[in-house]
Amino acid sequence: MSFAYPYILFLLLGVPVYLALYMLGRMARRKKLNMFGRSESLLRLMPLVSPYKPPLKLILQCVAYVMLVVALARPWGGVKSENTTKEGIEVVIAVDASTSMLAPSSTEKGAPDRMRMAKMTLEKLINRLSDDRVGLIAFAGDAYTLIPVTNDYVSAKMFLNSINPDQMPTQGTNIAAAIDMATRSFSDSKDIGKAIILLTDAEELENPESVMQAVDRAAKRNIQIDVIGVGGSEPVQIPQGRSGFMIDPTTGEPVRTALNEDLALRIAEQGKGIYVNASNKGSLNELEKQMDKVAKTALEGSFTAVHDELYGLFGWLALIFILLDIMVVDSKFGWLDRITFFKKEEN
Repeated sequence: MSFAYPYILFLLLGVPVYLALYMLGRMARRKKLNMFGRSESLLRLMPLVSPYKPPLKLILQCVAYVMLVVALARPWGGVKSENTTKEGIEVVIAVDASTSMLAPSSTEKGAPDRMRMAKMTLEKLINRLSDDRVGLIAFAGDAYTLIPVTNDYVSAKMFLNSINPDQMPTQGTNIAAAIDMATRSFSDSKDIGKAIILLTDAEELENPESVMQAVDRAAKRNIQIDVIGVGGSEPVQIPQGRSGFMIDPTTGEPVRTALNEDLALRIAEQGKGIYVNASNKGSLNELEKQMDKVAKTALEGSFTAVHDELYGLFGWLALIFILLDIMVVDSKFGWLDRITFFKKEEN
């Protein structure tokens, strides 16, 4: 058994503390009673006091407490790996994590930033890739593999949410490096269909032609390249700090950024894929139709499956012991005195 929050189990140290306090309380009570006489004589003066009920209630309370702590720690039934075989393709998603992705996704008031829009789009996309292997790359001035091609969609979503432009070592929009790394990330099998999904604002300002050369290298390996554009064509400022904007040190003016749809379209066309804008409602449906054109093959892999959550079981057990503790009173059961368990034989 494993736990989602194992540190909560430290609360179980409260059990020996409670037992120690209980024993000290019992000893103090017995000491006070001894001041009034012998315990055997005092018991006759307290006919309803049960010597067994307090220890029984103590056990019920301790067990209820233990069950409650275990439930709060969120126990799992265990983890196992299972082999699966599905018809699918290999997909590498390259996410733009440059500073320009912090800009608003549109000029509308309250619009999410491009990075947030990208993450929401990719999370929906990963949910649709249930039969495919997925890899994840983040890029800015250079490209970095976050997760290799795998069937583990849970990890893919986890790493997706960890992408932050502020944490990228070098800034820029090196799309060529992202495509080259994605191309190298696929398996060597020629029978498996492969596709790159590039999610970017396509602001490659340094060398757009190097991007097209990287697209050609991928196309020679029969890799389809699809592009999801993030942002709008109207330039917007890039927020910096709490209330400021990024300033161009050469001009002293605020930096403005816009989606380069022309380059995005060129990449998709030369990569034999499709270009869609993330803000369009039907963009993922169009992308899914395009990816269906990639030849699917049997993919054998493994995934990690977590057993059912067990916190509900321990929660119910805690409730049962709490109710039992409430039902058990400290005094004797009066109706037991009316029952004769042993009858004295008359001579």
